[in-house]
Amino acid sequence: MTRELLKGNEAIAEAAVRAGLDAYFGYPITPQTELLEYLARRMPELGRAFVQAESEVAAINMVYGAACTGRRVMTSSSGPGISLMQEGLSYLAGAELPAVVVDVMRGGPGLGNIAACQSDYFQMTRSAGHGDFRPLTLAPATIQEAIDLTGLAFDLAERYRMLVILLVDGNLGQMMEPAELPPFRQPEPSLPEWALGGAEGRPPRIITSIYLQPEALERHNLALQAKLAAIAEREQRSSGMYLEDADLIVVAFGSAARVAQNAVEAARARGMAVGLFRPITLSPFPSRRLARLAPRARAFLVVEMNAGQMIEDVRLAVGERAPVRFYGRMGGVEMLPDEVVQAIEQTMHDTRVTKNGARILDAEVRL
Repeated sequence: MTRELLKGNEAIAEAAVRAGLDAYFGYPITPQTELLEYLARRMPELGRAFVQAESEVAAINMVYGAACTGRRVMTSSSGPGISLMQEGLSYLAGAELPAVVVDVMRGGPGLGNIAACQSDYFQMTRSAGHGDFRPLTLAPATIQEAIDLTGLAFDLAERYRMLVILLVDGNLGQMMEPAELPPFRQPEPSLPEWALGGAEGRPPRIITSIYLQPEALERHNLALQAKLAAIAEREQRSSGMYLEDADLIVVAFGSAARVAQNAVEAARARGMAVGLFRPITLSPFPSRRLARLAPRARAFLVVEMNAGQMIEDVRLAVGERAPVRFYGRMGGVEMLPDEVVQAIEQTMHDTRVTKNGARILDAEVRL
C-alpha cells in the first residue's frame, strides 16, 4: 500500500467502499457533504446502491430496510440531520440491525454553524434515539485512524448486530493528510441466517422492534443490555502517551486530542509531568484503563470542543480518587495548544497533595 494525500470525508467514503459497503443512503449537509458526493460517483461505478434521499428521515428508514437484508449499509450526516434520524436509529437498535452512521459534527444547538465542534457527544453515546440502548461509538483522531475505524465499524456492526457510530468533527472531515487505504474486502459467500431475502424453501423470518406485551419487551431489553455489557467488556479502546509518570493526565478525543497532544508535548518540554489519555471508543467508554490510572495521578484535565460532556464519563471512571478539571471552547471556536498549556499549568498549580496523601483541588470551578 502507498500513502496518499486524502481528505477526511473522502477517505472515510473510500474506506467504506473497500470495507464492502453495499448501499448508501443520505442527504447533503455541511460539513459532511463531500462524503455523500464522493459516494454518488463511486458506488454506481461498482454497481452498488446509492440514493440521495429526500430527507434525513427518509435516508435512515432506507438504511433500516436495506439492513434487514444483511447487506453492509451506511449513512452520514451532521448535527440537525442526525437529530432528524433519531427515530430511525432507535428502530435499528430495537430490531438489532447492523448499520454504520458517520456523524461529522458541527456547531450547535439549533442550526448553529458549519464549524468543527464536539457537542454531539451526548447524542451519539447516550442513546442516539429513544429507549434503553446505546450505540457503539468510535472516535478517530487522524485520517488514517478514520480509515481504519471505518472498516472496524462494519465488522463490529455485523459481529453484534449493532448500530455503530463513527464520530468525527468538521476539522477531521475537511482536513487533508497522508494516509493508506486498505485493500478491497472480499464479499462474504453467504448472507447471515437472520437476514431477509425471500422465504422459498425455508420458514419466513421476521425482523421487528414491536413487543406489545410489557413482559416480552422487558425480555428483549434485558437481552439488549446483556449485549451492551458484553461489548463493554470486550471493546473498550484507548491510546495514551507519557502515562507512566504523569502527575496530570489530559483526557481528550478526536481533533481536541490532536491539540492536547501538542500541548502535552510543550508542557513536558517545560518539565511538567503530563500525560495524554485518548478514548477511541466513546461508547463503551474505556473506563477500566482510566480507573487504573486514577490512583497514580494528582489530577485530570478534560479537554473538549464543547461545554463539557465527556467529562461526565471521566468523572464516573475516576471517582473520588483524583480531581477532574475541564477546559473547552464552544460554537466552533478553534482551541490552540497554548490555551491548553495554560489550563495544564493552572490545574497543576491548583492541585496539591496533602500530608496524608489525599488529593484535593483548591477550586472546583471550570477553567
